[in-house]
Amino acid sequence: MRRTASLILLALAVFFAALSPLLRWYAFPHLAKIPADQYQDMVLEAKNATLLDYGTMKAKRVSKVTIVQTLKGDVDAAREIEKTAGRDVVVWNGLSYIQGPDGKMVSKVPERYIFDAHSQEPVHATGEMVDGDPVRRDGIEFKWPFLTQKRDYEYFDAQTRTTNPIHYKGTRTFRGLKVYYFEQTIPWTKVSMPKTMPVKGITPESVAKTGTTRWYTTVRRFWVEPVTGAPVYGEESHQEELRGGTLLGGRAKVTAFAGDVKMREDYIEHTVALVEHNRTIVLLMTSYLPWGFLVLGTLLLALSLYLEARGRGPSDPEPAQATAPEPVSA
Repeated sequence: MRRTASLILLALAVFFAALSPLLRWYAFPHLAKIPADQYQDMVLEAKNATLLDYGTMKAKRVSKVTIVQTLKGDVDAAREIEKTAGRDVVVWNGLSYIQGPDGKMVSKVPERYIFDAHSQEPVHATGEMVDGDPVRRDGIEFKWPFLTQKRDYEYFDAQTRTTNPIHYKGTRTFRGLKVYYFEQTIPWTKVSMPKTMPVKGITPESVAKTGTTRWYTTVRRFWVEPVTGAPVYGEESHQEELRGGTLLGGRAKVTAFAGDVKMREDYIEHTVALVEHNRTIVLLMTSYLPWGFLVLGTLLLALSLYLEARGRGPSDPEPAQATAPEPVSA
């Protein structure tokens, strides 16, 4: 019986020892992915910002500018692209809606972002765009890969339609979570006018006829939880200017928007709680279960060897040699 139990334990030890690397290096890359139907929204605010009044074409100080960002998964579009892409794909339809302190729309910019569900690398397909303009993204946007590394990444900037490095600046603690801090600076760059303008009758085409151009710069900062690759907090020091042309009445430039854009507190709390939950799930596949199975396999192997040794028992003693009887003398 002991020998049978020993063999069973040995088989289980081999099974769990083999399952440990299999779960980490095979199952995890296939199972960890962004859901195709994911929906998320975020509210950011720039308090005490500078905003252009298009009625007077003068910049003024306002109490707050609000940016509402939404990302909605398009399941049907993802399935269609997967037919030719040969991999799991996520299609996010995004919208950045900016409104002034009076609640009126300042601008709205739609996006379609297509990427690999596992690695978050861009997938180039028909429909990839920013504000109606076709683009070809390189690098990440919105989310870092699972198990983010301490290194620089390429990050897509929707305003300039270009990809630039976003630099790893160190490890920090944010609301009790270990995070990696990344920063990207976009220098002053000439960018397109939004397709949707805040004043009826004004279009990018009509502005272009005046010779006025739009310029933009920002310093972008993200605090990224490395296990999930999800930003738990982000902010931007954002500036936009209109330059030249007859629209400015002889002025060289005027500020269209300037402010420090930060996540609203209630969305920070929600994001941190969500990331903490997802972090536990990822750690189960990458750390807790693989190491647990390896330790369990080691313990089962030790128990198997112990039972095998007990089953054999001590060696039988050699029989004592019989002593020949001595002859009896008469």
